[in-house]
Formats: sequence, structure tokens, C-alpha cells
Amino acid sequence: MKAGWEVKALGEVATIINGGTPKSEVAAYWDGDVDWLTPKDMGKLDGHLVHVTPRRISREGLAKCSARQVPANSVIMSTRAPIGHLAMNTVPMAFNQGCRGMVPGQKLDAKYLFYVLSANIQALDDLGTGTTFKELSAGSLKAFPIPLPPLDEQKRIVEVLDTAFEGLSRARAHTETNLQNARELFEQAINEVFGEAGSDWEHKTVSECFRLKSGDGLTSSAMKPGQYPVFGGNGVAGTHDQFNLTGENVIIGRVGALCGNARKIEEKIWLTDNAFKVVDLQYDFDIGFLTRLLNAKNLRQFARQTAQPVISNSSLKDLPLSFPRTKSRQVEIARKLENLEEEVCQLQAYYRAKLSDLDALRQALLQKAFAGELT
Repeated sequence: MKAGWEVKALGEVATIINGGTPKSEVAAYWDGDVDWLTPKDMGKLDGHLVHVTPRRISREGLAKCSARQVPANSVIMSTRAPIGHLAMNTVPMAFNQGCRGMVPGQKLDAKYLFYVLSANIQALDDLGTGTTFKELSAGSLKAFPIPLPPLDEQKRIVEVLDTAFEGLSRARAHTETNLQNARELFEQAINEVFGEAGSDWEHKTVSECFRLKSGDGLTSSAMKPGQYPVFGGNGVAGTHDQFNLTGENVIIGRVGALCGNARKIEEKIWLTDNAFKVVDLQYDFDIGFLTRLLNAKNLRQFARQTAQPVISNSSLKDLPLSFPRTKSRQVEIARKLENLEEEVCQLQAYYRAKLSDLDALRQALLQKAFAGELT
């Protein structure tokens, strides 16, 4: 460690404040003028500063529970569900029992503390205990060791990190925009292909083109682990030692969060009754083209919104489908989209890797800062 630096327990250089929640059934405790933060609120923050909270409590509510306000420019951390959300409040603020506030003493800069904790989220999470959910106790937080350079050195580190992270934030925003644009490029191509039918295209309904048939029931307890994937409404749900579908097919999720998602299947599988298979084709479809056509229709929108979203034959039978009459043209379109999707996937992989690199660089800068190696 750099000369002149110390290591101090957090409780020696900051006051740790616990949170609390007024009784929800007492209306007088709520909708007052005291900002009141929760871990859920912290998870939705854009940046590290919090100026106002979605819910407020009254002065009476504050007095009647274990919550206390921390002054502006404190550091607030979620210490359960999950451990590790961090924020700095710009106004006096209270918070629930899922958070703890840290009020820096005279020898500790608040933003420096924020950065120290940011660099040690995993270590703090590892200190959490509990069975239902992990919680970082006040005692563990107070005992957590932090490097403590002189105050002017803390401010210099904060200045350097602020400048570096501002550049990283711009790079991240640019990369995220490129990632989104890559996906939108593919979606635009899909819309153009299926939205500009030519004179050589057929215009029919689903019931005029094919029939949908459910697979066979198979409970999880009846599955016998084997070589054949079991497909349900949300994709692969396990394996089985038997199959009930083989060859080139289109299957569609019937039940569940991903219902309506069409897949081209060319292997032997077991299809459960939570999914459909396309049968009795009335036209000479290329299976790859048909799969993309159905996904372009966003079949999920036709699901009944019950406890479990469900798509029925009746909800899709009148859905219009437009497609080239010739299979060769369908194949051409499917290949074009496949090639474009591959290019888009490569772009997305590149941008995701870049985001990962930016995160790694941020963490490396933090580690250097608190090892006294930041120049």
C-alpha cells in the first residue's frame, strides 16, 4: 500500500445508519415530505445520484419506526435483496430496512467511499448471511476494512475516477446504441420482406395453409433422461428416452411466457402438449421460410392473458399469411434473412464483448485506485 495510507474499519470513519418502514396500514405515516428509499428503487436509478424517491413518509411515520434520515451527500447501500446497490443522496433521506446509510466522518470523502464500496461489491456480498435471502449485517459493514489515504489524496482519486468513468459512460452509451441498432436493423429487414408482398405472392389465412396439433402430455416426473430433447411451451424442458416427432417441422409454443415462438426443428424430439406442431400443409412451404413468417407475425400477441398465457387454434385460424407461391423464392428469402441474422449476431457479440471489456476496465481502474497505483 502507498506510503501515508491507512486501513480502517468502515465504522471507524463513518456512521452506519439502519433503515425502517412505518406501518403500511397507518395512512398518517405516508405521503409526507420525507424521501424514503428502497432497494427496488435503487435498482432503477439512472446513475448514482438520487434526488427524489417514488414514495415518501411523513415526519410522524419517521418518528414511529426505526428509520432515520441521513444528511445529503451520504452513501446508501442495499444490504439485502440484493446486497450491493449503491447511491448518493442529494437531499436528506430515509430508507427501509433493506438499506443502510453511511455518513462519512471528517477524514472520509463521500464520493471516495462510494467508489471504495463499488470496487468491493462481491466481497460485501460474500459477507452476507441468511437462508431465505442473504443480508449484510450492520456489524459486518462496520468492520469492513477500507483503504484510507489522506483527504486530499481521496479527492484527487475521485477527480481522476470521475473523469475516467465519464469517458467510459460515453463509450458504454455509444456501444449500447450500436447494439440496439444492430437488432433494429434485422427487425427492419424482416418487416420489409414480409410487408412488401409482390404480385407472385399468395394471401391466405392460417386455417387455409395448415393445421396446428398439440404434442403429447409428459409430466416432469414421467421423463426418463435420454438423448431426445423435450420441447414445451418455453423451449427445451429436459430430455426423454423416447421421441414423438422427427424430420423437418415447425413447432410453436402454446403455453407459457414464450408462447407463440416458432422454431424450426430437424431432430428427433418429444413435443409436449404445451406446444403445437404444424401439420397438414396445404402449400409447398419451405420450413425455414414458414418459421420466419410466423415469428414475424408476433403470435404471442394472440395469447389469452390468463395466469399462464395460452395460444389456441381458434385465436390463430383467421390470421392472414402472405408468401411467395414458389418454394424456390421462399428459400431465397429465408437464406437472405439467415445470412443477415448471422451478421447481426456477430455484431451483437462484438458489442456485448465491448461492454464486458468496459466493465472490466472500470473494475481495473477501481482496483488500481485503492491500491495506490492510480496516476
